[in-house]
Amino acid sequence: MPTAATETYRHLLRQRGIRPLISRRGTRGINQPVCWVVEQTLALLHQFRRLATRWERRTDLHHDFLTLTTSLISWYRLPNQTH
Repeated sequence: MPTAATETYRHLLRQRGIRPLISRRGTRGINQPVCWVVEQTLALLHQFRRLATRWERRTDLHHDFLTLTTSLISWYRLPNQTH
């Protein structure tokens, strides 16, 4: 049940021609699928043990392994096309 303050803000938004997209309590928000993508990407990166715990002392090596890992993840996600 919306409160009086929420209805006031919704009314002000409608006056300005803005469609209010305030999520209801207990429902999924608009930005949640974006969070899922980020969480899924971090989970994929943590599957590679060398990145889960940083063993390299040099940051350039860690960055290189991170680049290699993201390339592998992208490669595996490409559709399999045989010519």
